[in-house]
Amino acid sequence: MAFKNLRDEIDTVLRHDPAARSALEVVLCYPGFHALLFYRLAHWLWERRWLVLGRFVSQLGRIVTGIEIHPGARIGRRLFIDHGMGVVIGETTEIGDDVTLYQGVTLGGTSLSRGKRHPTLEDGVIVGAGAKVLGAFTVGKGARVGANAVVLAAVPAGATMVGIPARQLGEDKPVQKPVEFLPYGTPCTDLPDPVARALTGVLDEMKALQARIDELERPPEAPRKVAAVPLDAPRQEGAAGGRR
Repeated sequence: MAFKNLRDEIDTVLRHDPAARSALEVVLCYPGFHALLFYRLAHWLWERRWLVLGRFVSQLGRIVTGIEIHPGARIGRRLFIDHGMGVVIGETTEIGDDVTLYQGVTLGGTSLSRGKRHPTLEDGVIVGAGAKVLGAFTVGKGARVGANAVVLAAVPAGATMVGIPARQLGEDKPVQKPVEFLPYGTPCTDLPDPVARALTGVLDEMKALQARIDELERPPEAPRKVAAVPLDAPRQEGAAGGRR
């Protein structure tokens, strides 16, 4: 059945959004849930080669929810689309289980071919608001894409990506089920910023070079003057009694 996993999707919204207070509220008021209803029906039609009707149902879902999901996309269980306005999921996109997308996310293609041209998101991926994941590559299991990042290449499992174009923040983490949900895919801990770290290294190098330049430009010290001693001057007696 096209709607056999609806209970899981309702429970996912209740688990991840503290603003949701009941299953009835989710069913009536959450556009991400509504978009999945339209998608499940459209995908069911698409799989049976009723292509135009599938696209038409998808278009109705876009008009109602502001979320565009192509019926050819493959979406796993418990997808959570929070807020949802402006989300675009392309035709050859593949999404695993327990994935979270926020408003303004684009899972787009960069090729004009009819083959695989959209990204694959493995289980547990979180994509923050406004992020763009563009191309036929894989975002590894448990990865995080920060808000407004633009991802153009494959992402390792457990990595956190930020910036334009997206760069990895910190080190890869072991893939495991997260203990705490990470809203918007943006870490709140004090992780090192790779750009700031690089700039700090450049500043340290400039300070060292400036110190070296100052040392080379410092005027040489004047040589010490040594008093001339006449050759026929009497020798002073030593500390042990002088000459004998």
